[in-house]
Amino acid sequence: MLTSDFDFDLPRALIAQSPAVPRDRARLLRVAPSLSDHRISDLTDLLRPGDLLVTNDTKVIPARLRGRRIAPPNPAGRGEAEVELTLHKNLGEPSAGAQSQPSEGATWQAFARPAKRLQPGDKIVFAEDLDARVENKSSGGEVTLTFSSGGAALLTKLERIGIMPLPPYIKREATGKPRDRRDYQTIFAAQPGAVAAPTAGLHFTPSLLNALEKRDVKRCPLTLHVGAGTFLPVKSDDPREHKMHTEYGVLSEEAVQTIAQTKADGGRVVAVGTTALRLLESACDQAGQLQAFQGDTDIFILPGYRFQCVDLLLTNFHLPRSTLFMLVSAFAGLGPMKAAYTHAIANGYRFYSYGDACLLSREDQV
Repeated sequence: MLTSDFDFDLPRALIAQSPAVPRDRARLLRVAPSLSDHRISDLTDLLRPGDLLVTNDTKVIPARLRGRRIAPPNPAGRGEAEVELTLHKNLGEPSAGAQSQPSEGATWQAFARPAKRLQPGDKIVFAEDLDARVENKSSGGEVTLTFSSGGAALLTKLERIGIMPLPPYIKREATGKPRDRRDYQTIFAAQPGAVAAPTAGLHFTPSLLNALEKRDVKRCPLTLHVGAGTFLPVKSDDPREHKMHTEYGVLSEEAVQTIAQTKADGGRVVAVGTTALRLLESACDQAGQLQAFQGDTDIFILPGYRFQCVDLLLTNFHLPRSTLFMLVSAFAGLGPMKAAYTHAIANGYRFYSYGDACLLSREDQV
């Protein structure tokens, strides 16, 4: 298996810069048992009574910050410098460790630009009432910060001064667009902590949810706080050498029971997005039984993986050579996914976060 196996050419014109209006008018490619073109609103026909949508209720925070570095006195004479940071992983309070609830923490990992301007001990001032200390610095432009505020106070300040952390392929001015605060948030968003949207959820509208409810398609939530690591490219020739960033997730006992009852009644579990799928698969024990879950996951799903829980996957179109294209290839088969992407490109589907979607069946269930 090589990373190049998951490569394809995508015209830049197909990279969506804004969502469809209304959201459920986005296009939907049904991949199996054969390719067919639809709209998201057609989910009412493509799903069956008794199916269960598992949605990610994470809420994106304005995690991109612009600040001024103030270096401590030292012989090198380093002074002030402008820096930009994108928070990607909440480590909790300094003494709490990675298992803290993400909404409670003051210590974060972040990607810095330019990282060469920062050293441990530096202070970064973001506003009169918010600054952070650089605790350490690692390779790849990553730093660990402890903020002067934590918990709800920090989230409130981020809402005031932060910028929505759009992925790099969505082109914006340095300060972003005000409407992205609404556009880059799903209808399910409730638990603050993500620094990237679970983009399959962006397609849902109140009218579509009402129609699905009338169809007797049920719904239950989980939480996976998506990190900016989701956009990191796979640089090694062998994808198995790629290191995944961890993300914090919660799957309740109530959700576990709902999923178990759905399967017992003959319904299908439909993951809304790769984030929902990754947490569900992380929560399965060695015997394949779904268990309640709270903690970090760094699951990396490649072809050959045996899926335990999810029957259908609703997901956007992903980047070439990415961990997410590898995941969907594991789920539906590399051949079918390459055929689906060739069809999507030839027919002008829009790609990535604000783009269109596809509905996939598990390769071993087709």
